[in-house]
Amino acid sequence: MLIRNYGHLWERKYINWGRGNVRGHLLGYYDGDHKHVVDFREQIGIYVLFDTNLAPVYVGQAGNGHRKLFDRLKQHETDHLWNRWEHFSWFGFRRANKNKFLSAYDDSSKIFKATGTQLLNEIEGVLITALEPKLNKQGARWKDVEEYYQEVDGEVEEITTDDLSIKLDDIQRQLQDIDKRLRSKR
Repeated sequence: MLIRNYGHLWERKYINWGRGNVRGHLLGYYDGDHKHVVDFREQIGIYVLFDTNLAPVYVGQAGNGHRKLFDRLKQHETDHLWNRWEHFSWFGFRRANKNKFLSAYDDSSKIFKATGTQLLNEIEGVLITALEPKLNKQGARWKDVEEYYQEVDGEVEEITTDDLSIKLDDIQRQLQDIDKRLRSKR
């Protein structure tokens, strides 16, 4: 079918955006198995951005042209949505192979054959999963679709107010030392 895997309500703060010449990534693991980690940065499909209250604020496509999932999310770091989203869900067309890479065979030019019923189930499944309507009692009716959970990269740390306070104290001490040295040279 169309949707091969998805990630629901991943957190923006845990995206490794990369630095300098180091590429970032979108790591996810399947079914509690942290040994089976896949990088979904090149995923194609659709995604939904959510605000801090988990209300959907934007729906977009990834992979139509050159912009894959990671590129689209990175674009939203600096565009008009930069301060409006904290979480995202994605629904991907590319299978995750056993070698922990995405299938090269599944791309946006691939022709999918499906019945109307199968397509309706796919669309309904995406909407139910993304929006979590409170009156829907059943979940998505997908076959062979794997949910991936966000892998929190050790390089991406959550910064707390205590961390900022410690840094600020350190900077103030350094400034005081510089001020003392400058006064002693006068």
